[in-house]
Amino acid sequence: MALTADQLIAAQKANLETLFGLTTKAFEGVEKIVELNVTASKAALTEAAGTAQAALEVKDMQELLALQASLLQPMAEKTAAYSRHLYEIAQGTSTEFGKAFEAKASEAQQTFVNLVDSASKNAPAGSETAVAVMKSAVAAANNAFESVQKAVKQASDVAEANFNAVSAQAVSAAKSTATATRKR
Repeated sequence: MALTADQLIAAQKANLETLFGLTTKAFEGVEKIVELNVTASKAALTEAAGTAQAALEVKDMQELLALQASLLQPMAEKTAAYSRHLYEIAQGTSTEFGKAFEAKASEAQQTFVNLVDSASKNAPAGSETAVAVMKSAVAAANNAFESVQKAVKQASDVAEANFNAVSAQAVSAAKSTATATRKR
Protein backbone atom coordinates (compact mmCIF):
# COMPACT_ATOMS: atom_id res chain seq x y z
CA MET A 1 0.00 0.00 0.00
CA ALA A 2 1.75 3.12 -1.23
CA LEU A 3 0.86 6.54 0.09
CA THR A 4 -0.73 8.90 -2.41
CA ALA A 5 0.06 12.58 -2.72
CA ASP A 6 -3.29 13.46 -1.14
CA GLN A 7 -2.53 11.23 1.84
CA LEU A 8 0.90 12.83 2.28
CA ILE A 9 -0.60 16.32 2.07
CA ALA A 10 -3.31 15.40 4.58
CA ALA A 11 -0.69 13.95 6.94
CA GLN A 12 1.45 17.09 6.69
CA LYS A 13 -1.59 19.28 7.28
CA ALA A 14 -2.54 17.25 10.38
CA ASN A 15 1.04 17.44 11.66
CA LEU A 16 1.11 21.20 11.13
CA GLU A 17 -2.20 21.62 12.97
CA THR A 18 -0.84 19.54 15.84
CA LEU A 19 2.35 21.62 15.94
CA PHE A 20 0.44 24.90 16.04
CA GLY A 21 -1.96 23.51 18.64
CA LEU A 22 0.93 22.45 20.88
CA THR A 23 2.69 25.77 20.37
CA THR A 24 -0.49 27.55 21.46
CA LYS A 25 -0.71 25.33 24.56
CA ALA A 26 2.94 26.06 25.37
CA PHE A 27 2.34 29.81 25.12
CA GLU A 28 -0.75 29.49 27.30
CA GLY A 29 1.39 27.75 29.92
CA VAL A 30 4.01 30.50 29.73
CA GLU A 31 1.29 33.16 30.05
CA LYS A 32 -0.06 31.45 33.16
CA ILE A 33 3.42 31.30 34.70
CA VAL A 34 4.05 34.99 33.92
CA GLU A 35 0.66 35.89 35.43
CA LEU A 36 1.44 33.80 38.52
CA ASN A 37 4.84 35.48 38.93
CA VAL A 38 3.44 38.99 38.49
CA THR A 39 0.73 38.29 41.06
CA ALA A 40 3.24 36.76 43.47
CA SER A 41 5.65 39.68 43.01
CA LYS A 42 2.93 42.26 43.69
CA ALA A 43 1.85 40.40 46.82
CA ALA A 44 5.46 40.07 47.99
CA LEU A 45 6.09 43.79 47.48
CA THR A 46 2.97 44.72 49.42
CA GLU A 47 3.87 42.32 52.23
CA ALA A 48 7.45 43.59 52.32
CA ALA A 49 6.19 47.14 52.81
CA GLY A 50 3.93 45.99 55.65
CA THR A 51 6.72 43.97 57.24
CA ALA A 52 9.16 46.88 57.01
CA GLN A 53 6.60 49.15 58.64
CA ALA A 54 5.98 46.61 61.41
CA ALA A 55 9.74 46.18 61.94
CA LEU A 56 10.13 49.94 62.34
CA GLU A 57 7.49 49.92 65.07
CA VAL A 58 9.23 47.19 67.11
CA LYS A 59 10.26 48.46 70.55
CA ASP A 60 12.19 45.53 72.01
CA MET A 61 13.69 42.14 71.20
CA GLN A 62 10.58 40.20 72.27
CA GLU A 63 8.44 42.08 69.77
CA LEU A 64 11.04 41.47 67.07
CA LEU A 65 11.03 37.71 67.77
CA ALA A 66 7.23 37.67 67.81
CA LEU A 67 7.15 39.53 64.49
CA GLN A 68 9.62 37.09 63.00
CA ALA A 69 7.60 34.11 64.23
CA SER A 70 4.37 35.58 62.88
CA LEU A 71 5.92 35.92 59.42
CA LEU A 72 7.43 32.43 59.19
CA GLN A 73 4.27 30.33 58.85
CA PRO A 74 2.45 32.49 56.28
CA MET A 75 5.62 32.67 54.20
CA ALA A 76 5.91 28.87 54.15
CA GLU A 77 2.24 28.51 53.25
CA LYS A 78 2.52 31.05 50.44
CA THR A 79 5.65 29.38 49.12
CA ALA A 80 3.90 26.00 49.16
CA ALA A 81 0.83 27.47 47.43
CA TYR A 82 3.02 29.10 44.78
CA SER A 83 4.86 25.82 44.20
CA ARG A 84 1.59 23.89 43.94
CA HIS A 85 0.19 26.40 41.44
CA LEU A 86 3.38 26.31 39.37
CA TYR A 87 3.29 22.51 39.42
CA GLU A 88 -0.36 22.50 38.30
CA ILE A 89 0.45 24.77 35.36
CA ALA A 90 3.38 22.58 34.33
CA GLN A 91 1.33 19.41 34.81
CA GLY A 92 -1.56 20.79 32.73
CA THR A 93 0.73 21.77 29.88
CA SER A 94 2.54 18.45 30.07
CA THR A 95 -0.79 16.60 29.97
CA GLU A 96 -1.76 18.40 26.78
CA PHE A 97 1.55 17.45 25.17
CA GLY A 98 1.13 13.86 26.36
CA LYS A 99 -2.35 13.61 24.88
CA ALA A 100 -1.12 14.92 21.54
CA PHE A 101 1.83 12.51 21.57
CA GLU A 102 -0.43 9.55 22.41
CA ALA A 103 -2.86 10.47 19.65
CA LYS A 104 -0.09 10.78 17.06
CA ALA A 105 1.58 7.58 18.28
CA SER A 106 -1.71 5.71 18.11
CA GLU A 107 -2.35 7.06 14.62
CA ALA A 108 1.13 6.03 13.46
CA GLN A 109 0.70 2.64 15.10
CA GLN A 110 -2.61 2.07 13.29
CA THR A 111 -1.09 3.14 9.97
CA PHE A 112 1.77 0.70 10.46
CA VAL A 113 -0.63 -2.14 11.36
CA ASN A 114 -2.62 -1.35 8.21
CA LEU A 115 0.58 -1.46 6.15
CA VAL A 116 1.52 -4.82 7.66
CA ASP A 117 -1.97 -6.18 6.99
CA SER A 118 -1.87 -4.92 3.42
CA ALA A 119 1.58 -6.40 2.89
CA SER A 120 0.50 -9.73 4.35
CA LYS A 121 -2.48 -9.91 1.97
CA ASN A 122 -0.22 -9.26 -1.00
CA ALA A 123 2.64 -11.44 0.20
CA PRO A 124 3.77 -14.23 -2.10
CA ALA A 125 2.90 -17.81 -1.29
CA GLY A 126 5.22 -19.44 1.24
CA SER A 127 5.87 -16.22 3.19
CA GLU A 128 3.26 -16.94 5.86
CA THR A 129 5.92 -17.53 8.51
CA ALA A 130 7.61 -14.19 7.84
CA VAL A 131 4.24 -12.43 7.90
CA ALA A 132 3.33 -14.13 11.20
CA VAL A 133 6.69 -13.06 12.69
CA MET A 134 6.12 -9.51 11.52
CA LYS A 135 2.60 -9.40 13.01
CA SER A 136 3.94 -10.86 16.26
CA ALA A 137 6.68 -8.21 16.39
CA VAL A 138 4.12 -5.46 15.81
CA ALA A 139 1.89 -6.83 18.57
CA ALA A 140 4.87 -7.06 20.95
CA ALA A 141 5.89 -3.49 20.14
CA ASN A 142 2.32 -2.30 20.78
CA ASN A 143 2.26 -4.09 24.13
CA ALA A 144 5.63 -2.63 25.09
CA PHE A 145 4.44 0.87 24.18
CA GLU A 146 1.31 0.47 26.29
CA SER A 147 3.41 -0.81 29.21
CA VAL A 148 5.72 2.19 28.97
CA GLN A 149 2.71 4.54 28.91
CA LYS A 150 1.32 2.90 32.05
CA ALA A 151 4.70 3.09 33.80
CA VAL A 152 5.07 6.80 32.94
CA LYS A 153 1.57 7.47 34.27
CA GLN A 154 2.35 5.63 37.50
CA ALA A 155 5.65 7.49 37.89
CA SER A 156 3.86 10.78 37.32
CA ASP A 157 1.26 9.91 39.94
CA VAL A 158 3.99 8.96 42.44
CA ALA A 159 5.90 12.20 41.72
CA GLU A 160 2.75 14.25 42.28
CA ALA A 161 2.01 12.46 45.55
CA ASN A 162 5.60 13.04 46.70
CA PHE A 163 5.41 16.71 45.76
CA ASN A 164 2.19 17.13 47.74
CA ALA A 165 3.69 15.31 50.73
CA VAL A 166 6.84 17.46 50.71
CA SER A 167 4.74 20.64 50.47
CA ALA A 168 2.59 19.54 53.40
CA GLN A 169 5.69 18.69 55.46
CA ALA A 170 7.29 22.05 54.70
CA VAL A 171 4.16 23.91 55.84
CA SER A 172 3.93 21.72 58.93
CA ALA A 173 7.59 22.32 59.77
CA ALA A 174 7.10 26.07 59.39
CA LYS A 175 4.09 25.95 61.70
CA SER A 176 6.10 24.02 64.29
CA THR A 177 9.01 26.44 64.05
CA ALA A 178 6.71 29.44 64.32
CA THR A 179 4.98 27.94 67.36
CA ALA A 180 8.29 27.12 69.01
CA THR A 181 9.61 30.63 68.34
CA ARG A 182 6.51 32.24 69.84
CA LYS A 183 6.89 30.21 73.04
CA ARG A 184 10.40 31.52 73.66
